[in-house]
Amino acid sequence: MNPQILIVGAGPTGLVMAYNLARHNIPFRIIDRSDGPGQASRAMAILPRTLEFYQQFGFADEVIDSGIKMEDVYVRVKNKIKAKVHLGSLGEGLSPFPFVLTFPQDDHERFLLEKLKNFGIEVEWKTELLSLAEHGEGVKTLLKAQQEETAYFKYICGCDGAHSTVRKQMKIEFKGEKYKQHFYVMDVHGSGEVMKDQKISISFSNEEFLICMPVRSKGTYRMIGIIPSAFRDQNDVKAENIHAFIQRTFGVQIEGINWFSTYHIHHRVASRFRQGRIFLSGDAAHIHSPAGGQGMNTGIGDAINLSWKLAAVLQHKAALSILDTYEEERLPFAELLVNTTDRAFKRMVARDKTSQFFRKHIFPPVLSFLFRFPYPRHKAFTILSQIRIKYRNSDLSSGQGTNVQSGDRLPYVEGNFESLQSLNWQIHVYGTAAEKLKKSMQEKDFSLHEFSWNPYLKKAGLQKDALYVIRPDGYIGFISSEQRIDLLHQYLNTNKILPFTNKY
Repeated sequence: MNPQILIVGAGPTGLVMAYNLARHNIPFRIIDRSDGPGQASRAMAILPRTLEFYQQFGFADEVIDSGIKMEDVYVRVKNKIKAKVHLGSLGEGLSPFPFVLTFPQDDHERFLLEKLKNFGIEVEWKTELLSLAEHGEGVKTLLKAQQEETAYFKYICGCDGAHSTVRKQMKIEFKGEKYKQHFYVMDVHGSGEVMKDQKISISFSNEEFLICMPVRSKGTYRMIGIIPSAFRDQNDVKAENIHAFIQRTFGVQIEGINWFSTYHIHHRVASRFRQGRIFLSGDAAHIHSPAGGQGMNTGIGDAINLSWKLAAVLQHKAALSILDTYEEERLPFAELLVNTTDRAFKRMVARDKTSQFFRKHIFPPVLSFLFRFPYPRHKAFTILSQIRIKYRNSDLSSGQGTNVQSGDRLPYVEGNFESLQSLNWQIHVYGTAAEKLKKSMQEKDFSLHEFSWNPYLKKAGLQKDALYVIRPDGYIGFISSEQRIDLLHQYLNTNKILPFTNKY
């Protein structure tokens, strides 16, 4: 079958897009102008919501075994511990993955590439998109590998990074700005207090700060900071200069440097995520400060959201209008994320006296105090983990719940996430499903999952005996407190929703 989708870019966003399309038997091509997967660790954090998606794919445990769980964060001021936050059980009861994982991006990409090979799919490396334009009922593209090629596709997914050719070709504005600070990042072998026991360490010393976290194995660490004042005017800052500065300021003994780079950070959001048959995802659509490790995980969320909708439309399992909900759902979250991480990051890196005082004397004790209590710990987890993402204003969200609303991520309770591995529409009832509902869903070939009621379900926000329609990405599409079959059929018919029938 001819490829119906072109994915431009084979970073984590593009690879997850490809994997989900492959699971749904959608023919596509995935290209990248590079000669192979990345060689640097780059993005490190795998957040709980991403692990939940990977659980739907059936390989979350493999990713966890390949990474390092972040159990604790230490905040140091002038090399003295001022606060300690335990992350290992931060989201206990809120997610099957109540922790943050580090898994270097190059290893992450190679892992996903191996998963794609199971479907017989290879990335077309050294292949560049030269141009694209909508043409009739598809998109005409000009590709270049060893020679130029004209190819037609139903849809284009631009997952090609901050300097996206797809976005530039479509002349989509990329609003935002560059932080004035100049940063360094390095992966090192070494020793010292900030590198003990595979913990995350955030260290402050006057106007300087250093973030240190384990990368791949004991003794290998990622270090991030601002180029010191003494080197700020140099065009080419050397690793040796930063090496000496870190040893002097933070007491780190660096024995070897695996990777070193300097960079400027931007925060930007595209004015549109969709233009006709062309979509933007990941860094092509939004770039963020590194605060909270949100960027790559947001791109993976984009890929999940868009890929099942494209699959549904191409297989005539949903109305064409469902594609409108991609931008409707993902763009507002990207804007919110950029704004919140921007404020947090500016406070972290500002060099004025007020910010220094806050970092040294206010931030550590407040952090230490708040994280002793369940509510602030859970609140922090919902923000950090991305389980707070909601699509309540989406045209795909309908019906009224009590606490949990349509558009929310399905709350995690013991046993209810296993069914999501079908990557299909399904019905959940927490309590007793009426016989009429069971018969109706059986006739329509929808899976119905009935869960015995217990008091914890109410605590999680679920309503006894209510009907929940769960989307393929684990979000709630429709709620009926009274199990109204007529309203359920109206929702399904309006969006022309049919369950996926293909099995990968």
